[in-house]
Amino acid sequence: MLQVRDLHAYYGKSHILQGVSLDVGRDEVVSILGRNGVGRSTTLKAIMGSPHPKGHVRFKDRDIAGCPPHVVSQSGIGYVPEERAIFPTLTVEQNLILGMKSQSGKARWSIEDTWTMFPQLRERANAPGGVLSGGEQQMLTICRTLMGNPDLIMIDEPTEGLSPQMVERTGELLAEIASRGISILLVEQRLVLAMRMSQRVYVMGHGRMVFTGTPAELMDNAAVRHEWLEV
Repeated sequence: MLQVRDLHAYYGKSHILQGVSLDVGRDEVVSILGRNGVGRSTTLKAIMGSPHPKGHVRFKDRDIAGCPPHVVSQSGIGYVPEERAIFPTLTVEQNLILGMKSQSGKARWSIEDTWTMFPQLRERANAPGGVLSGGEQQMLTICRTLMGNPDLIMIDEPTEGLSPQMVERTGELLAEIASRGISILLVEQRLVLAMRMSQRVYVMGHGRMVFTGTPAELMDNAAVRHEWLEV
């Protein structure tokens, strides 16, 4: 579904991505692992077109490398940034409605699905998004992106700063997303969650992929884990 080949990206003169290649298949959950600052978040942003990348990005057999973010989104890719970019003065329900887009065919996610999975959001449907806890804002951000009916959703550090209970709820939401036939490209610091969710994992170091394989293969490769993941 998604093929990235020899992707390069820069912030000013800093060469952040140095030939990244990865694949995400249909109905597949793939995680990008690695230490902070190696380019994981920049990879997702470059796929979305900002920063403007050099290289090849194909999604559903269409070349989208360097397209503006709204064009990439319209192609069927949803993006959940690390910053939890909700609209704090709009209500929870209005935030969800803003995620909708005109589409043909049946949507995979509805406002009612959000209420069913997160009753606490239903209770605060008319409250401003800015009064939600960090975990509730994260759930709202992901669910708002799902309202756009993406075929693939890229999620950047969804458990950052969350309580253990909200981390568990995040894992449940990711499993539910995958069960609905939506592919996931996940950047996640929590190794246990990423390994449990993923069919395949990439390990990133110094702006390029240094390992690709199944979670079991990564667990068997102590050298890679020691060199690129352990503190």
